[in-house]
Amino acid sequence: MRAGCIFLLLVFIGQHALAHHVKGGYIRYEYAGAGASSGTSKYKVTVTVFYGCGVEGPRTSVTLRALNGATGSQVLSTTINTTTSATSTKKSFSSCMVNPPTICYEIYTYVTTITLTDITAGYVLAVTDEYRTDNIINIANSSSTGIAITATIPGNSGADYHENTSPVFDFKDTAIVCYKEGFNYQFAASDPVDNDSLSYSFGNGLNTSSSSSAPFFASLTYNSGYSGASPMGSGVTINPKTGLISGTAPTTTGEFVMAVYVKEWRNGVLIDSVKKELQIYVYNCSLTAAELAPSYTNCDSFTTSFKNEASASNISSYYWDFGVSGTNADVSTEATPSYTYPDTGVYTVKLKVVSTSGCSDSTTSQVAVYPAFSPGFTVSGNCYQSPFLFNDTSYIKYGYITYRLWNFGDETTAADTSSLKTVSYTYPSAATRTATLSITSSKGCSETVSKTVNVTDKPDLSLAFSDTLICSIDTLQLQAYGNGNFVWTGNNIINANSSSPYVYPKDTTQYIVTLTEKSCVASDTVTVNVVDNVSLNVMPDTTICTTDSMQIFTTSNALHYQWSPSTYLSSDTAKQPLAFPPNNTTYTVMASIGKCVANDAVQITTVPYPAVTASNDTSICYGNTAQLSATINGSSFTWLPVTSLVNANTLTPVAGPMDTTAYAITVYDTLGCPKPSTDVVVVNVVPKVNAFAGNDTAVVINQPLQFNASGGAVYLWTPSTYLNNPAIYNPVGTYHSADTITYTVKVSTAEGCYAYDDIKVYVFTTKPDIFVPTGFTPNHDGLNDVEKPILVGIKSFKYFGVYNRWGQRVFFTEQQGKGWDGTWNGTPQPAGTYVFIALGTDYTNKEILRKGTFVLIR
Repeated sequence: MRAGCIFLLLVFIGQHALAHHVKGGYIRYEYAGAGASSGTSKYKVTVTVFYGCGVEGPRTSVTLRALNGATGSQVLSTTINTTTSATSTKKSFSSCMVNPPTICYEIYTYVTTITLTDITAGYVLAVTDEYRTDNIINIANSSSTGIAITATIPGNSGADYHENTSPVFDFKDTAIVCYKEGFNYQFAASDPVDNDSLSYSFGNGLNTSSSSSAPFFASLTYNSGYSGASPMGSGVTINPKTGLISGTAPTTTGEFVMAVYVKEWRNGVLIDSVKKELQIYVYNCSLTAAELAPSYTNCDSFTTSFKNEASASNISSYYWDFGVSGTNADVSTEATPSYTYPDTGVYTVKLKVVSTSGCSDSTTSQVAVYPAFSPGFTVSGNCYQSPFLFNDTSYIKYGYITYRLWNFGDETTAADTSSLKTVSYTYPSAATRTATLSITSSKGCSETVSKTVNVTDKPDLSLAFSDTLICSIDTLQLQAYGNGNFVWTGNNIINANSSSPYVYPKDTTQYIVTLTEKSCVASDTVTVNVVDNVSLNVMPDTTICTTDSMQIFTTSNALHYQWSPSTYLSSDTAKQPLAFPPNNTTYTVMASIGKCVANDAVQITTVPYPAVTASNDTSICYGNTAQLSATINGSSFTWLPVTSLVNANTLTPVAGPMDTTAYAITVYDTLGCPKPSTDVVVVNVVPKVNAFAGNDTAVVINQPLQFNASGGAVYLWTPSTYLNNPAIYNPVGTYHSADTITYTVKVSTAEGCYAYDDIKVYVFTTKPDIFVPTGFTPNHDGLNDVEKPILVGIKSFKYFGVYNRWGQRVFFTEQQGKGWDGTWNGTPQPAGTYVFIALGTDYTNKEILRKGTFVLIR
């Protein structure tokens, strides 16, 4: 879309009249009707200038000059005296504010009516002065930098846009901005006269230096970190729809130049731009504040997220009330809560915050909840000289559409817009465009959606097929698809000017179709191959194993096939179907190209697989063998594996595996089925039985001895003397006289495999005790190499320790049966006398402690 020409109006303030005290301003114009002379228009122009309070300087008048919008040449100059003046001072501050600032503006207005000739180029007005206030943070050399306040009026090219009244700014310029704090600053404007759409953006502030292009004034020079688009740094932005300025203030205090451009749109066309410029002071203050957005509109779901828009760091608690009547559950104490509303409607949300010092603040805002708002559209068309049809498919469950604007993305004109639900548009040339649809509902929901439109110089043309085959005695119907006029060329054709002509070529022919849609032309070709007969050759007769399948290979130029019988085929119309007959079968195929037909057949003979049955799976004990057997119906066989088989070339081999093994017998035949049959017999080998009766032990008379054998599932002790039950793994023996007896236990598995082990029991007539030999000879001859305690009647062994003559512990163990080998830290100890200490508990739970000496002999 191309915007119309623009008038630019400039008001000039006398060079020294506002020296060092102008803080900003803006211009508003109002269309006052046609002028006295034909082709002229009258405008009421109001210039608003902000001055610093208590700053010296004349304010009695400004000079208005009008410039040609295209060339910048002056066409009008007039002096305007002061019309009104007022002082705006913020006097009330929140009690939670620390170090509140002084905020004051003197606001002067200058009003006049001017008459301008209606021209397509437009005009210009601005307020200028050579000097701004001193020490502005975001621009360079502010004390020697001028100011130009500008506004624009659209020209009369193609529409009466020059009969326009510019937007009205709301005065809210005493807002407080504390450094490093979050803030919201409403820069909103309205258009009560024309009801045009407004958009907002940051832009360059203007100096008094001239420029060759509109608005004919040079941009300010910004210090590092700032620009016209980011006048307070990257942390501060402006909402393009609402004009709300928000973010986190800079960490530097002082004045910042801020220029906001308000653009006025009518039916999607930009018709003017008005700049309001103001110097914002960032103060050294802090505020415990509750601050919400001016309003919330949720068009997507019933759940809305909230946060405190003020960024005070000293808030200790939050209390939210989401405004649902009839319930006390619509509250939260989170800093950033989300709440799901029960129904559509407009609710009042309230936020109260309390600081760490106990100071509190609260605020409210409106929440409109109207989900199921889904703008969308469809577009159809192809050729740039034919209309494209656009259809609004937006779904709005709540409310109705109050605003609809199409923008068809045609950069060559400003007239590519519409507000109709269904509309057509014709593009002037082939190109890729982006079409947009902006929708606003009566509930305040608004969204713009877009689609890429591919505009070509050829209509859409497609064919049902591009290459086919017919018989020379047949007629074929061709088929093309598209919008426009069809023309086919080629021999032997009927209805050549239709999308679906009939052709009856006698030889292979290429047919060309041309589709014309206005000046857009597309073409394509169809090749019709012509034959006089069908060639057909089915594979030779064959043999397969019963239950197997095979593919019937066929060579042919036919287009269609019909097999008979149709049973036991993957498809009876395929060229090469998969066949799986249960018995001998002859399949016949009829192949055709139109009226041309050929036939052929193939016989498939089925032969059963060779038969084999192996003996049942079996189990053997470790080290034993198993007899295998098999019955077969075949010409030969093999057993695998053969390494643990005896007589592996017979049907009755003997298997002696060390581990569980699966033996496969494979049988072959020569009757026609080339595939073998296999059966498997598994010989399960029971692992070797590791029988353990226990270590030899010693007891005293009347001490119960608990045995604990392991290694199997079934146990039998012999002899059974003194045992309470010889058929369990853990019998108890009780002895009444001195004896030495050896028991043998037979340990068996569930499969019947078994092994034996022995245990020797020494029975003493002494009381329970711990005996330590009086000496030992650790010379590694296998005799008396280890000094260890002998336990008699001891149920629980605690420890055994050895000390040298200097009281150093050279050995210690808590493990029964372990002793000292005569070394300490790997070093052999000298011969001599050593002290021992041993502790245990007897079978009556009495503690037995023994101390003494023994001799190490080398």
